[in-house]
Amino acid sequence: MPTLRQIAGVFARNANLTLGGGSATTAVLYREIVEKRHWVDSDRFTLCFALARLTPGTNLLAFCTAVGWVLRRLPGAVVALLAASIPCTLLVVAITVLFSRWQENSLVQAAIHGAVAAAVSITVKTCWTIAKPHFKAGARVRVALIAVAAFTLHVWLGLPAIQVLLLAAAAGFLLPET
Repeated sequence: MPTLRQIAGVFARNANLTLGGGSATTAVLYREIVEKRHWVDSDRFTLCFALARLTPGTNLLAFCTAVGWVLRRLPGAVVALLAASIPCTLLVVAITVLFSRWQENSLVQAAIHGAVAAAVSITVKTCWTIAKPHFKAGARVRVALIAVAAFTLHVWLGLPAIQVLLLAAAAGFLLPET
């Protein structure tokens, strides 16, 4: 079981120094916590990820809090949340001040457009990292059907994310793995 200092170190380093948003951070934390350190298994990691998606607000902070809870209960949750949020918050304030001064610059606009494209690809990679352990034989059709239905409901029919997640959870419950 990791110490609170180890939890703080992992979350401060990975949640604050990973560029690309919550998806990229989640992928980095997966490698660090599941694959490298074996602090939690893939199922618990995925459970924390799913529960964080069901909570309002910043999902990454909810996710870090959930993983901290799994590791060391309340002290772990508090340490993971603070380590993942305080340094990043200070950095966001500094970047926001700079961006407000340079937002009309064409080079800054071009850089932002490039970053958006990269963020989409990183998000797709993270989705695959999270889904891959559950995309095993006997569950592939089930996972694909739920994913396509969720995408359709959210993107094309405009259903809010929380409703899509709850419907997907119900579908997962009702559709057994074969």
